[in-house]
Amino acid sequence: MFGSALIVQAIGALFIGIVTVGMFQLSASLESIDSEAEFADAMGPFFAFMAGTLGVSVLIGFLGSVLQGVLVVPVSRSVLNRRTGFKQMWKLAGPRILPLLGVAALLTLGGLLAAAAVIGITILLFTAMGPAALLVVLPLGLGSVVVFVWIGLKLMLAPAAIVVERTGVYNGLLRSWQLTRNNWWRIFGITLVVAIMVGIIAQIVQIPVSLASAAIGGVIAPHPDAESMTSTLVLTTVISTAVGALVGSVTFAFQSSVSSLIYMDLRMRRDGLDVELMRLLETGSDPEGIPGGPSTLPGNAAWPPAGGQFPSAPPGQRPPA
Repeated sequence: MFGSALIVQAIGALFIGIVTVGMFQLSASLESIDSEAEFADAMGPFFAFMAGTLGVSVLIGFLGSVLQGVLVVPVSRSVLNRRTGFKQMWKLAGPRILPLLGVAALLTLGGLLAAAAVIGITILLFTAMGPAALLVVLPLGLGSVVVFVWIGLKLMLAPAAIVVERTGVYNGLLRSWQLTRNNWWRIFGITLVVAIMVGIIAQIVQIPVSLASAAIGGVIAPHPDAESMTSTLVLTTVISTAVGALVGSVTFAFQSSVSSLIYMDLRMRRDGLDVELMRLLETGSDPEGIPGGPSTLPGNAAWPPAGGQFPSAPPGQRPPA
C-alpha cells in the first residue's frame, strides 16, 4: 500500500516542484519590469503556472480516487489475515482499472463543474449587486461546502464497491449511496477525526524539515544573490517535496485503509458479510480472491446472495459487527 501511494505522491511532488521553481523564477523576473506592456506580457506565464498548480491538484485527486479502489484489495484480504504483495494487489485490481478510471473521471469532472458554477454565480452576483452581493455569496459558499461534503461522503465507497463487488461505474456509485444510508454522521465523524489526526502528524513532521531547509539555505548562500537563491530554492524544494511525498504516502495509505474498513463494516451490517468471512476463514477457500466479492473458484457465487439478504437469520437478530 505504501509503495503504490508513494508512486502517486512522487508524481504529484515532481509536478509541484517544477511549478514552484518556475513561479520563483517568474517572480524574480517581475522585479525588472518597468512598463505596463512588459507586466502584461509576464502575466501570461504567471497564469499558466497557476493553471498548472490547479491541474496538479486535480491530477492528484484523480489518481487518488483510482488508488483508493486498488488499496481496498489488501485491506479486505487482511481482514482474514491474508497477506497481499504489491504484484498480487495490482493483479487482483487490474481488471477493474477501467471502471475505476471512469468513476474517478466522473467524480473529478463533477467537482470541477460544481466549483465552476459556484464561482460563476459569485462573479455574476458581484457584477450585478456590488459589495451587497456578500449577503448572498457567503450563505451560498457555506451551503456549497456542506452539499459538497455530503455528496462526497455518500459516494466515497464507490471505488471499493467497483473493485470488490465488480460493479460498473453507475452501479458502484449507487451501491455507495445505498451503503451509506442512515450512516452518514458516523462516517463523517470517523473521516473528520482521521483527517485531523493526519493533518497534525503531517505538520509535526514538516516542522523540522522546514527548519532544516532554512538552515541549509543559510549555509549554502550566506550572502544570497539571484543565482544562489535559485540553487538554494531548488535544493530545499527537492528536500521538502521528497519528505512531503513520504509523509503523504503514509497518510494516504492510512486514510484509504480507514475508508476500506468503513466499507467492510457497512457490508457486514447490511449484507451479513461477516458470516461469509467466517466461512472463508474456517474453510480456507478462495485464498487468492478478494473477500466479499465474486469468488475466483469455479461454482462459487458472489456475496451477498440474490436479493442481498442474509439467509440464515433476520438482520435484527444478527450480532453487532
